[in-house]
Amino acid sequence: MELGASRVLITGALGWLGRGLLSALEHGLPEVPALASPPANLDVRALILPSEDPALLHQFAPGATPVVGDLRSPADCARLCADAEGAVLFHLAGVIHPSRRSDLYAVNTHGMHNLIAAAEAAGVRRLVVVSSNSPCGVNPHRDHLFDESAPFVPYMHYGRSKMLMEQAVHGAQRRGRLETVILRPTWFYGPFQPPRQTLFFKMVRDGGAPIVGGGEARRSMAYIDNTCQALLLAARSAAAVGNTYWIADERPYSMNEIVDVIERLLETEFGQTCAHRRLRLPGVVSDVARVVDAGIQGLGLYHQKIHVLSEMNCTIACSVDKAKAELGYQPTVSLEEGMRRSLRWVADRGGLQ
Repeated sequence: MELGASRVLITGALGWLGRGLLSALEHGLPEVPALASPPANLDVRALILPSEDPALLHQFAPGATPVVGDLRSPADCARLCADAEGAVLFHLAGVIHPSRRSDLYAVNTHGMHNLIAAAEAAGVRRLVVVSSNSPCGVNPHRDHLFDESAPFVPYMHYGRSKMLMEQAVHGAQRRGRLETVILRPTWFYGPFQPPRQTLFFKMVRDGGAPIVGGGEARRSMAYIDNTCQALLLAARSAAAVGNTYWIADERPYSMNEIVDVIERLLETEFGQTCAHRRLRLPGVVSDVARVVDAGIQGLGLYHQKIHVLSEMNCTIACSVDKAKAELGYQPTVSLEEGMRRSLRWVADRGGLQ
């Protein structure tokens, strides 16, 4: 694998996606011929929070150098980027479900400004930024797919914080001191998942998975290895500079299909007894949750479960045609195999007990 740089900088290295990227850099992605072998003699430097254990970083990338700090600190961003002329910077860090609305802007937006300033000052060559579907909101109807021409219609304050982040990246591209690429992955799944995803598996098993409005709303999902493939391709592709790409599996899935696949795998391959029930709720429940969510965020607070419920009758689906055409992106893992690997990772750690 060739990335066009001998040094890589990573924010959010010990998050869900960060661990996947570290693993891909250490071992390659065997299912993608162009990325099957890890890059040789790569110097990896990773920004980790003071609460995170550097030993965990070394489990994934034994030679990586930890930089303990926070995106909210310009000095910490400068330390990450020091002496990194010509490097590739993967910006994966971000806040999704904070306790306060202001944290979304402090980390996702202002942290991006701090990191861009540090990268420009240090002569970093390319910045690959992980954004979200949220700057474009939700699809106007079930059959619609977002593409890169979709306008900004940010969903709540998380979406707005990511929209402002993307606009900061566009500003850096216009200044011409950084090559920039923005990726918009959708709902992540796969190994290294956080507890909230394991809880979802247990809810499916125990009959508590919420199905709102009939369950036919569609979701694009992004298996973690597919997303890491896109990150590595964005780092090395000349065509990627200045562009934004939606990243997901080949096609979107209905919520019914997602839950059915998880349930079937739990029973047939992981020895779990499933209740074969769903917590079926009318679509108006999400509509009410959306109003409540807006009110809570209007007070400067945030409630994760209400926010998630507010989206559950919505379609959030995209086309990956541009990434396939320009990056050579090929989402090799689809829902059933991706969920199989995800469940195996959870089961091996006792998470299905």
